[in-house]
Amino acid sequence: MHAYRTHTCGALRLADAGSNVRLSGWIHRKRDHGGLMFIDLRDNYGLTQLVLSPDTPGFAIAERARAESVIRVDGEVLARAPEALNPNLPTGEVEIRVTGLAVLSEAAELPVPVFGEPDYPEDLRLKYRFLDLRRESLHKNILLRSQVISSLRRRMIDQGFTEFQTPILTASSPEGARDFLVPSRLYPGEFYALPQAPQQFKQLLMVSGFDRYFQIAPCFRDEDTRADRSPGEFYQLDMEMSFVTQEDVFGAIEPVMRGVFQEFANGRRVTEEAFPRIPYRDSVRKYGSDKPDLRNPLEMQDVSEHFRGGGFGVFARILEADKAEVWAIPAPGGGSRAFCDRMNDWAKGEGQPGLAYIFWRDGEEGGAGPVAKNLGPERTEALRQQLGLKAGDAVFFAAGQPDAFYKFAGLARTRVGTDLNLVDVDQFKFCWIVDFPMFEWNEDEKKVDFSHNPFSMPQGEMDALLNKDPLDILAYQYDIVCNGVELSSGAIRNHLPDIMLKAFEIAGYGPEVVEDKFGGMLNAFRYGAPPHGGIAPGVDRIVMLLAGVSTIRDVIAFPLNQQARDLLMSAPAPVTDRQLKELHIRIAPPIKA
Repeated sequence: MHAYRTHTCGALRLADAGSNVRLSGWIHRKRDHGGLMFIDLRDNYGLTQLVLSPDTPGFAIAERARAESVIRVDGEVLARAPEALNPNLPTGEVEIRVTGLAVLSEAAELPVPVFGEPDYPEDLRLKYRFLDLRRESLHKNILLRSQVISSLRRRMIDQGFTEFQTPILTASSPEGARDFLVPSRLYPGEFYALPQAPQQFKQLLMVSGFDRYFQIAPCFRDEDTRADRSPGEFYQLDMEMSFVTQEDVFGAIEPVMRGVFQEFANGRRVTEEAFPRIPYRDSVRKYGSDKPDLRNPLEMQDVSEHFRGGGFGVFARILEADKAEVWAIPAPGGGSRAFCDRMNDWAKGEGQPGLAYIFWRDGEEGGAGPVAKNLGPERTEALRQQLGLKAGDAVFFAAGQPDAFYKFAGLARTRVGTDLNLVDVDQFKFCWIVDFPMFEWNEDEKKVDFSHNPFSMPQGEMDALLNKDPLDILAYQYDIVCNGVELSSGAIRNHLPDIMLKAFEIAGYGPEVVEDKFGGMLNAFRYGAPPHGGIAPGVDRIVMLLAGVSTIRDVIAFPLNQQARDLLMSAPAPVTDRQLKELHIRIAPPIKA
């Protein structure tokens, strides 16, 4: 017999009844039932119930052993009595009558429990992550992550992509987030950087003639944490293709995303048809966001004309300003003063003065509320008809310069949809956001700057850069969004040196800056570069959505905490003077203000 096990704790079934087996695992839970002791034995694969009586060899040892001690048992597989079946457990038709037991590793008193799903501080969970990872839900999430990565890799290979590895030690980039720097021992005062993404290398692979590249790429950014972003490092499905248009990239990645979500959706629906293409400006105006949650059916509309010169003086005065607008957020089923007052209170909690509204009740065709009273029945009715609302419905308003209020309007749309149970949560709904502006106005520096990815091809190429207002130029840039989560940004790349130099010139960067910072890639483009494009969906966010959790730390085995510290390994930490001397580094403590 094997030294530790003939079967795993998730393997035994009714057909195994009568067999003599050996199992090893952790004591998940112990229960004493009138002289009989029941132990749930757990390993990576599942649970098996053990039964011990006082005359079982090792009974006294089992009584003393704490939860999470590692034991080995020998025993006979028995069919459970009908009243003792556990339909929620794959092994629930059988149990093991123990004939021998040995403790392989005694557990000390636990600093955090493993059984159940207790709510205890995250920093304590991260300090004892090896215990936290034993919990059923988190353990399943990490296994799911591995399965998702395997599925992504298989689907990319089936699409004709080849996996490559790109460098981890590279050069610092002036764009994007802060780099993690690595000092060079051999070259005093010089530093490598950990890659924020394999962007330049994957483009260089296209220049090298490899055509279809992918990798499950580690990326490193020294930035603050968010619920959907891990500080320090993250992983993405990085891919690039040669001789492609934007639609070719969509055609390659959509089956991968759809397939992996369908594989792990656990009954939830996944967008079957081609993912909708939504221009960036339309997305902002309809949903108040460039990452809209399309499970929410609400779409905002411009209703400025109903208020221009009208009786509701607040909005009429706002509309006298150049480019000012009034947007409507429909609320089907929200036609009560109580709901409107709750939304108004919510808006105040978001730092707004309030949230104007109209609601309709049976017998009040002119609408109810202060806005309707001042606007008048004719304009109120025209507004109702534009929005397709009826008695029992409401509408909320945001007014001013759209650039200033659209994000709040988007939050209001989300709040209305959620509170009125309009969001169909039993699905994964994808879309593409396309036609991002190439440039934007940087108010702080009073200059035109890149709005997204500086290496994207402008729509219209050189002609657009020479003859259009920079703020009107669109780029071949796109995001893939699922359920309001941005999974990735991508672009058709600017592979022509003269267009790249002109684009950077418009953003205020001279050719010497481009040559200095991106000379390797720019020089490669001078020797024949194919048109190419790609995208890099975030693996962590994909798994987060599939696992149904709200924080990315619940799908990463050993994450940093919200202060970017590894509490398990105590990093970052000081190093010795000898190490610093080898790296030619002297610590300069921050100057206190």
